[in-house]
Amino acid sequence: MEDPRLEAFKRLLDIMDELRLKCPWDKKQTFETLRCLTIEETYELTDAILENKTDDMRGELGDLMLHLVFYAKIADEQHLFNITDVLNGICEKLIRRHPHIFSTTHVENAEDVKVNWEKIKLKEGNRSVLGGVPQSLPAMVKAYRIQDKAHGVGFDWDNANQVWDKVEEEMAEFKAEMNNDTEKREEEFGDLMFALINYARHSGIHPEDALEKTNKKFIRRFKYIEDTARAQGRSIAELNLDEMEQLWQQAKSLEP
Repeated sequence: MEDPRLEAFKRLLDIMDELRLKCPWDKKQTFETLRCLTIEETYELTDAILENKTDDMRGELGDLMLHLVFYAKIADEQHLFNITDVLNGICEKLIRRHPHIFSTTHVENAEDVKVNWEKIKLKEGNRSVLGGVPQSLPAMVKAYRIQDKAHGVGFDWDNANQVWDKVEEEMAEFKAEMNNDTEKREEEFGDLMFALINYARHSGIHPEDALEKTNKKFIRRFKYIEDTARAQGRSIAELNLDEMEQLWQQAKSLEP
């Protein structure tokens, strides 16, 4: 009996072939035109994950899978590589970078796995541990990944208390520059954020997820103020700050 996973994947490949051959929109797409759409789809998936909407997650994963197949199809047409090359490439990488599963390397925990992963990458020709961090990543995510990769080769604080000391040090330096030029304040604020991100990492918190949840919380409470004002026949601009604060506290009290 055919594996249903293989049947479903072949169906997607066949549909992609058909669309590329017959659909005017699909025929004109390139690596470049798909790029921004792929980024958008990735963020839609992250929204679904943060909101714990599993049906949306399934749909967004499908959209991303389509994009992966689409890129491979375009590359195949240009005789660069094909979907088989893509799949075999990732399979070989996974086997190579998991010697504790597919060879005789011994590990004690997940941390050992991460350390081995970075060491193997260097042996594969990466000139820098940080070389695999994409330049176009959002700054907060990039900082987290930089710190995590440095940790993988032992360049890190021993514990979260030491990192918090660094946060307080950077906070003091930022305060000392408050009355100086914007460039210096910006530099010190960047150092402070970098230290806070590092503290979050040591505390088992992903700063991007934490900040996005706070963003959503703010939006939810702010919309409550807007909706309540509208129900009273007013706009939010007509409320004074005390009224808005009172409604903000009401919004907080309604949350679980």
